[in-house]
Amino acid sequence: MAKSQDMIERRSVLGGLAALGGLAGAGTFISVTPGRAADTHKIRLQLGWLASNGILGEVAADRLGYFAEEGLELEIMPGGPNIDGVAAVASGANNFGSISSSPSLMLARSAGIPVKCVAAGYQQHPFTYFSLDRAPVREPADLVGKKVATQGTARILLRALLAKNGVSEDSIEVSVMGGDMGPLMTGQVDVVTGWKTNVNALSILGDERVDMALWDTGIQLYANPYYTTDSVLAENRDMVEATIRAIARGWGWAHDNPEGAVDYLVERYPNLDRDSELRAVDLVIGYSFNDRTAANGWGTMTRENWQAQIDIYNQLGQFASGAPAIEDVMTLDILEATADSRPKLG
Repeated sequence: MAKSQDMIERRSVLGGLAALGGLAGAGTFISVTPGRAADTHKIRLQLGWLASNGILGEVAADRLGYFAEEGLELEIMPGGPNIDGVAAVASGANNFGSISSSPSLMLARSAGIPVKCVAAGYQQHPFTYFSLDRAPVREPADLVGKKVATQGTARILLRALLAKNGVSEDSIEVSVMGGDMGPLMTGQVDVVTGWKTNVNALSILGDERVDMALWDTGIQLYANPYYTTDSVLAENRDMVEATIRAIARGWGWAHDNPEGAVDYLVERYPNLDRDSELRAVDLVIGYSFNDRTAANGWGTMTRENWQAQIDIYNQLGQFASGAPAIEDVMTLDILEATADSRPKLG
């Protein structure tokens, strides 16, 4: 998964909100796409980025027939830097989505776009600040006096981190980076940022790498949240529940069969490198399952976490139309309805 993926999605969402503004009140959302069979619904799953190891569970579930058992047909719609995934779901072109970071959904909802999160794929966000042993950054206070390179649209995350931990923005020097980790190795900067699951890009940093996860600094975003529209939830709730059951079973299988899940992924997407995916799979499973999923099942999330995200973004002035209500951003109803079907693994 590209390290700047979530930040580009956020920018894409903001860019598409104006066009969707008139649509939001027009009542024109398409609730479901019928499948080929009369009793089958097609799930058009819109990704926020290109297909990657973030959909191990979906690919496994499809390959193993879990969607078919629920009366569903899965079609995975790739995203990318020029595709506004939230807009595609909100307009009704697709009926279900997974985006890389939760703030995109908060921002969309604040702008009046009726999309709502129903489950969290990753229990912790992989976004991380990377440094080296020669100038390690292990906690926010260590950023003082450092040169930090981050993706342009990720600067808001850095601002949130600093505000949360009482570190002055004037105490660090910030520059914009793309996907190249080289400036850290050459000493041009002291810190670079990216997703910890991007094992290929990070390999250049070697054994001297020091990680400070955004989550551990108090900015606890969800990654790979699943969402749909209010109209789909109102008119086709059974379909949404069935979709979450199938995906949850797929991720449970991937947890127990990581190498097999990688094989299914590469089989479906031959452009992916199997060796690289095998190096990343334990990280991916680790972000998807922890003590919370062991207690409450795959996909779990909490109102408290969502409210904390809304509060910090509101504090930093990110909601032009005011902070959205938590009831509009997320619902626990689908998770509660599927509690017995979602694997409790940690």
